[in-house]
Amino acid sequence: MTHALAKLKELITEVPLKIQAIPEENLTAKPQPNKWSKKEILGHLCDSALVNLQRFVRAQYEPLPYQVLKYEQDQWVDRMNYRALPTAHLLNLWAALNNQIVAVLENISEDKLKNSCDVGEAKIVSLEWLIDDYLEHMEHHLRQI
Repeated sequence: MTHALAKLKELITEVPLKIQAIPEENLTAKPQPNKWSKKEILGHLCDSALVNLQRFVRAQYEPLPYQVLKYEQDQWVDRMNYRALPTAHLLNLWAALNNQIVAVLENISEDKLKNSCDVGEAKIVSLEWLIDDYLEHMEHHLRQI
């Protein structure tokens, strides 16, 4: 978990600088009509942070195995209208949400990291696995930006 925390803190510092260097038209352009723009990908990462923040908190106190909260990612991106928002707003939101995740992760006890989480399709994972998966998911999408 120490690696995950260090990596998340590093990303919170580096990502805004890298994205601010990208021209606005490149951030807003959709590569294809049914694909997300770079701003929408960043918005999706905000949605992911919102949902995972709840997961990381609830998995510590709800009955086990914790039933992992699901969401319709395309619907969220569409309803949030991320392409129309200022990039600075999206970056501030992304950083604030991830800073809160850092605060939560820093206070999870070692025994809680082992809490079981039901991610569906008869798959049970630990809270620590969920945290690692969150970071892998984030890094995957950041490479698309």
